[in-house]
Amino acid sequence: MAQVFDDRAQAGERLADELAGLDLPDPVVLALPRGGVPVAVPVAHRLGADLGLVLVRKIGVPGHPELAAGAIMDGPSGEEIVHNDTVLKIYGLRPDDLAETMARCRGEIAERRKRYLGDRPLPAIAGRTAIVVDDGIATGATVRAALKGLRRQKPARLVLAVPVAPEETLMRLRPLVDVLVCLLVPRHFAAVGQFYRDFAQVGDDAVIAALAAFRAADDADPGG
Repeated sequence: MAQVFDDRAQAGERLADELAGLDLPDPVVLALPRGGVPVAVPVAHRLGADLGLVLVRKIGVPGHPELAAGAIMDGPSGEEIVHNDTVLKIYGLRPDDLAETMARCRGEIAERRKRYLGDRPLPAIAGRTAIVVDDGIATGATVRAALKGLRRQKPARLVLAVPVAPEETLMRLRPLVDVLVCLLVPRHFAAVGQFYRDFAQVGDDAVIAALAAFRAADDADPGG
């Protein structure tokens, strides 16, 4: 039976153990909301790092929103769009056919920025070690957009750290980063959730509370 994590927090602790042994100067941890946030919090605490978000949304196939035709990311360096050419070909779609879906994604990104961050800016990553964290990766379309967008912000090093992902996805993402850390690379992969005992959906309130608690702990730490 494949190894599993109890929940996202435990996965984050184990990921933090792995990352703590690496040379990662001036780190900033960037979570993909929503599921990546409870994984990223223990990582940021362990590394003494700033914690931020990667505001990126999957572009679903019209009529099949769970299937990624690509992803869109918004950030200080502008918009980054990645298309899944294989999925587009299978469904006979052109990028222009996704215009309505992409407009909705842009609206969701703007709404999430306001809801999660308010007036707080995203942390600057230029010249720093940017560590992208999620609770796992399946096809990698969303993460690919995030990595390409973040690279434009000129981090000194770009790190991708996740608890679990299939080998074929990791092979596609590896050229986009300087360091890749993945705790589990299962031979048989169907979905990220199969490797967690508790994979309950993370709601907006949980994200907001986790970010607020992290900021409070950071403010209370005289060495932070």
